[in-house]
Amino acid sequence: MDTLKKIFGGDFRQLGMILALIALVAVFQAATGGSVLTPTNLMNLMNGNAYILVLAVGMVLVIIAGHIDLSVGSVAAAVGIVVALAMQDGNVPWPLAILLGLGLGALIGAWQGFWVAYVGIPAFIVTLAGMLIFRGVNQYIGQSNSVPVPDGFQVIGAGYLPEVGPDTGYNNLTLLLGLALCAFIVANELKVRRQDRAIGLTPLPMPIVVTRLVLLCGAVLYVTYLFATGRQGTSVPVAAIILGVLVLVYSFVSSKTILGRHVYAVGGNRHAAELSGVRSKRVNFLVMMNMSVLAALAGMMFVARSGASGPFDGTGWELDAIAAVFIGGAAVSGGVGTVVGSIVGGLVMAVLNNGLQLLGVGADAQAIIKGLVLLLAVAVDVWNKTQGRPSIIGHLMKGMSKPQAAAPSTEPASAPAAATDPKPAA
Repeated sequence: MDTLKKIFGGDFRQLGMILALIALVAVFQAATGGSVLTPTNLMNLMNGNAYILVLAVGMVLVIIAGHIDLSVGSVAAAVGIVVALAMQDGNVPWPLAILLGLGLGALIGAWQGFWVAYVGIPAFIVTLAGMLIFRGVNQYIGQSNSVPVPDGFQVIGAGYLPEVGPDTGYNNLTLLLGLALCAFIVANELKVRRQDRAIGLTPLPMPIVVTRLVLLCGAVLYVTYLFATGRQGTSVPVAAIILGVLVLVYSFVSSKTILGRHVYAVGGNRHAAELSGVRSKRVNFLVMMNMSVLAALAGMMFVARSGASGPFDGTGWELDAIAAVFIGGAAVSGGVGTVVGSIVGGLVMAVLNNGLQLLGVGADAQAIIKGLVLLLAVAVDVWNKTQGRPSIIGHLMKGMSKPQAAAPSTEPASAPAAATDPKPAA
């Protein structure tokens, strides 16, 4: 039992979200006669949920900092219609249109970040106003019409890795991507072992490390195989690659950089963080601006997949993104959460939606089930914390990455030390 705990990173009671995801896949795979783990369904699952997972990457930083953003769906819709019209009426090349959309997202984020960080209006109110304002912008600019986008632009939302090299019956780039990811996992594990030895820690026994690597690489290679064996012309969705890059970048920023540590510090205890020299206004401004940039990207990915920008794009997206973050282990009060945890939470909701749809469950029952899952996930995490245990996702990440920044101590005397090397209380 101790060996299994070491392999999976801790107490089994703290593996709730990962086990829930695996259990959902297994149950729906059996209930649907094997329709879940098929190349076509996995591609649809990723393409249909990538934009929500992109929003979750930004939303987790907003929530860690102690805020909430209700405007992301409307921002995505406003940017989507502007970009679509720029390409249709202004003949703007689609690569420049993407840059235009990201720039517009940054401007919107700077606008909302100014009111939150420097005027002091709560983010809930600012983004509630933004939800109304930018929904109106979408309706006004687009005149409630759908605006098509060119085929080249659709690559970011509905494209796949191209076929290259000899005809092997598989998508060669997808296979190479899977092998590269496995090589990265092995190299990172070996790097951690070297670092542990360098600082005098005893690394995990090699049999445990090998077992962990076999499980991780086995899962990666199996998913790679499914993506590589889909119908002709399909492979790993471009949307999945965009999401993967964002997860790597934002996981690094949140856990390895000063800015990431400051986000946790401000969310944990703003006053103590300021006493430690953290510029909380700057942090709040940046997380709000970053959220709008990712909302703009999510909106463009959705428009690209749909083939057109419409008046109802983005409706309810903010609720899905917030649910993913809280199911992934973030704290309502701020200071706690991880990027990977939010992706896991988003995948739980995505698999749940997908499985219920494959079973023919009605939209009304789906909404009820999703609400109960959200309530149960947060209730379990809150209960764990009241019992003095780590949060679910926080414990999951133990051993997988170095500790992240956390809230500084509430004691002024210890605040400077906490801010220089904070760790999130997961």
